[in-house]
Amino acid sequence: MWDDESVNPTKIIHGNFTESWSLFVTSNGDIYIDDGVKNGRVQKWIAETNLFVTVMNVKSSCWGLFVDVNGTLYCSMSAHYQVVKRSLKDYVMTSNHVAAGTGIEGSDSNQLDGPCGIFVDVNFDLYVADSWNHRVQLFRSGESNGITVAGRTSLNPTITLFGPSGIILDADKYLFIVEFGNGRIVGSGLNGFRCLVGCDGVGSQSNQLNDPFSFCFDGSGNMFITDSVNHRIQKFLFIKDSFALSFNQPNFSSTPNWNSTGITIANQSIVGKNPLAIFVNTNNTIYVANKEINAIVIWDDESANPTKIIHGNFEEPISLFVTSNGDIYIDDGQKNGRVQKWNAERNIFVTVMNVKSSCWGLFVDVNGTLYCSTFLYRQVVKRSLKDYVMTSYCVAAGTGIEGSDSNQLDGPLGIFVDVNFDLYVADCENDRVQLFQSGESNGITVAGRTSLSSTIELDCPSGIILDAKKYLFIVDQFNHRIVGSGLNGIRCLVGCYGMGSQSNQLNDPSGLSFDHSGNIFVTDYSNSRIQKFLLMNDSFGKLKTC
Repeated sequence: MWDDESVNPTKIIHGNFTESWSLFVTSNGDIYIDDGVKNGRVQKWIAETNLFVTVMNVKSSCWGLFVDVNGTLYCSMSAHYQVVKRSLKDYVMTSNHVAAGTGIEGSDSNQLDGPCGIFVDVNFDLYVADSWNHRVQLFRSGESNGITVAGRTSLNPTITLFGPSGIILDADKYLFIVEFGNGRIVGSGLNGFRCLVGCDGVGSQSNQLNDPFSFCFDGSGNMFITDSVNHRIQKFLFIKDSFALSFNQPNFSSTPNWNSTGITIANQSIVGKNPLAIFVNTNNTIYVANKEINAIVIWDDESANPTKIIHGNFEEPISLFVTSNGDIYIDDGQKNGRVQKWNAERNIFVTVMNVKSSCWGLFVDVNGTLYCSTFLYRQVVKRSLKDYVMTSYCVAAGTGIEGSDSNQLDGPLGIFVDVNFDLYVADCENDRVQLFQSGESNGITVAGRTSLSSTIELDCPSGIILDAKKYLFIVDQFNHRIVGSGLNGIRCLVGCYGMGSQSNQLNDPSGLSFDHSGNIFVTDYSNSRIQKFLLMNDSFGKLKTC
């Protein structure tokens, strides 16, 4: 065993198992390991007690092992042409049940020939690398007949497999397959299957594999492969990072100024009544959630009218976030208790987080962790989008009890996570902005009356962004203005003429975002409009001419 980034093994566990073909590790650290070839069993190493116990009796080696989210253990018996299973919740170790295959080799839809790697998704659908049939079979929960989802006989064949031996699904249900016979890893996408690694023929070079058998992903999407004939484990780095910065963090001078007269780029007829959420990406594409028609309204750069409107089965969305690959995360918590992702490549919505209430702020950090600020529950919660199983979320900030102590929140709204994974929270009803440094449960007040260098008082901050120099830009909602920090503290930037509906005024602003030129976009909630305030001097402090 290696801990994260360790060069050498940090632990070696010896046991009375023989010639193991497969293993599986559960979230509590227990290890399930094949011991079928001579001892006819699957063993479990219990992390808490450091003991091995038998958890399943089998007729032969398990070429694949899997424990699903309901605690059912699966074993693929290549020599017996079946996948069998048993519930680990049964105290009595009864005989196994057949999950797939008749026990007779064959290529019919209910048969298998040399099953190896297996994967069970959250719907309890079973995927089997049916090695000597050169296909991957999907057995839907409760069904004995499989569907060929990869291989020459699939409905949409875009690749021919030779001895598939391992399989994993990602969060969007795309397939990743080890091809033992072709010495490569292939993956599915919108246009079918393609080779991912080991695409330069069988061999021992660093870009080659020789009889790869199994593989796995780490938390960053890097791929680890057992390269059997080369007697090595190969790591292939993930280079397309969809979680790279997708928003603008301009490099302003110490005293940037904006034209106090805003431009209305969208009114109620486009964004609906009382808009809350806005996002401007690095391509200057503008995204706004329209709560009235339950849609995402999108403008391309400099377009006068929306260029795209995405309708979905979400209701009254309060917040949204867009990643660099165009995927849109949108709040759907108030009635449906979830956060949804619109997959830009596939044009579909999928649930990516279960929540108890609306997310008044959403953020995806550079490591692919999704954050949700729950105003009513006085917490910020998070979960990794790289987890294949949508487990319960973790608490990022707040105790769940309203209060003003350093570990408490009261009505958290907008959130921001920097590249160091420090979390900034607009703590509305405490009239402050809190900084929770990575791994810390106690926050530091960085803006508001109780901050160390208080130069301004806030009244329900609702949105927050950091620029490239880590200066804070805050929506001061009930003071109806945008304020920003600098060398001399925090000052008013726009909306400095009191509450109103004039072009130099705001009324309950909610969210803000920058375009790549440093212009400010604001959701002007009670005026039901989007206001744009032009930057008057650039990052070098020189007056703009346009």
